[in-house]
Amino acid sequence: MEFNRRQGLQGLLGVAAVGALGATSQEASAQTRAETLRQVMGGIINSLDPTTPGGTRENFGLAMSTYDRLASMGVKAGEGGPVFDMENVHGELASRIDRSPDGLTFTFHLREGTTWHDGSPVTVEDVKWSLDRMVSARSLAPPQVASGSLTSPDQFKVVGPRQVEVKLPRPDRLALANLCIPYAMMINSTLAKRNATADDPWAMNWLKENTAGGGAFTVESNRPGQQVVLRRNDNWKNGKDGALPFFRRIILQTVPEASTRASLVERGDADLSIDLAASDIPAIESRGRVKIMSIPQTNAFQAIVFNTQAAPFDNVKVRQAFAAALPYEAMFQAAQFGRGRILFGANWTETPDANFPRTMPLNLNIDRAKALLAEAGHPNGFATTFTFANSMAAFAEPMAALIKESLARIGVDVTVQKMPDAQISTMVVERRLPFFTDIGSAWLPSPDYFFRTYFTGAHRWNYSGFNNPELNDLVQAARFETDSAKYDTAVKRMINIAAEQVPLAMVWQANQDAVMAKDVQGYTYWFHRQADFRDLKRG
Repeated sequence: MEFNRRQGLQGLLGVAAVGALGATSQEASAQTRAETLRQVMGGIINSLDPTTPGGTRENFGLAMSTYDRLASMGVKAGEGGPVFDMENVHGELASRIDRSPDGLTFTFHLREGTTWHDGSPVTVEDVKWSLDRMVSARSLAPPQVASGSLTSPDQFKVVGPRQVEVKLPRPDRLALANLCIPYAMMINSTLAKRNATADDPWAMNWLKENTAGGGAFTVESNRPGQQVVLRRNDNWKNGKDGALPFFRRIILQTVPEASTRASLVERGDADLSIDLAASDIPAIESRGRVKIMSIPQTNAFQAIVFNTQAAPFDNVKVRQAFAAALPYEAMFQAAQFGRGRILFGANWTETPDANFPRTMPLNLNIDRAKALLAEAGHPNGFATTFTFANSMAAFAEPMAALIKESLARIGVDVTVQKMPDAQISTMVVERRLPFFTDIGSAWLPSPDYFFRTYFTGAHRWNYSGFNNPELNDLVQAARFETDSAKYDTAVKRMINIAAEQVPLAMVWQANQDAVMAKDVQGYTYWFHRQADFRDLKRG
């Protein structure tokens, strides 16, 4: 789709444009503009149901505003601005959440007077059906919510006219948090079942293009892959103190070119963009036309990965040698322009705390790298490849050049290769890449969850194929540990194992740079890394 400034402005304004308001007054037009938020994004919204397999990340922000969940995470102060607080969960569709002393039962008391978008009342039967769908449909939801021991419809029971009970097989620190995520959306079951089929009992196909929610916004129009327009649901009762969102209309438009997105926000033709290139941010800042909130993505990381399942990186000495030969600070400056939170540069031998991801003892030391490589049986080095995905080229290419140059100093000849994202994903699963970079993130950034996902198991996300029996046992035990002191002790040992064995080097957490009009307020960094339009207002 060809996109120029005039077309962009017309498309962004849509039904909210001054020209579309006909003979209304200038004052009314200004009010409508003030109450409309326009976000431009590089990605696309390809489904109105966030659980759709193959769905994009942009779907998550949409779903958080069009559907409610039983519970919601709180907000706390973070570096650069407000961030989500996984430890502070409160009711959303539920007015109250009761937890049994043994941690095995949650009882959700539904708010009185809540309705779906079509005006019908929210019932406990709707909630039961929604939870059953979450764990049963062939969707993205079951693998994720299983991380909180939510696996069977038998765990969900209607126990009163406005009460639903969730039972766990044993206490799980991620159970309640999993009920706050986009996949845990509450659905108008009467409407969904009306559009289900024998082959599609959970209405997956229909909900991809339609909504059956009761959230803060309704979908006014949808042009898949191009633009979605949301309208505020003035009957919504589930916000803080019952308050409605500030914005009456949200316009979400795909604008592929990052420079065009930046220009639209700087000119005032758009209000928000959260996916601009890090390389563009310093210049945008210097011009001073917009507000930028730069918040480290503390539930995500960039990693340099070693394939521990094949030579030469099955040798811990080789991994340690490479870790000592990487030019961390130079890479951070070249790839991220020094923006973000570094995870390298620590000097401890025993981790001082149980926070993770955290700064690790990763430091450039060429003499140490040479000695370790010699101990590993490679005094003259060897040849290997370093791979990155096409989608990461903007920051991975300068990383790769610096890695190649630095490893040459210890006798390692690196061939850099760039691959399509789908191809690199397949090769990671098949353990066919020796040395590469990738990005990880966790919606629920509990330390044991990070280790469970990225350091254990025979799956795509254990990038290095790491298999350490002690770590495996620690991760499983920590998941269900209710004693905080014992949990911290287990996590500290996990961190020390990762530091000793170096299956991968977590190098930094990039910023999310939210570029917005100066009068937009309330932006919060959320675990799904998308804007929550319920938070935002115009100052």
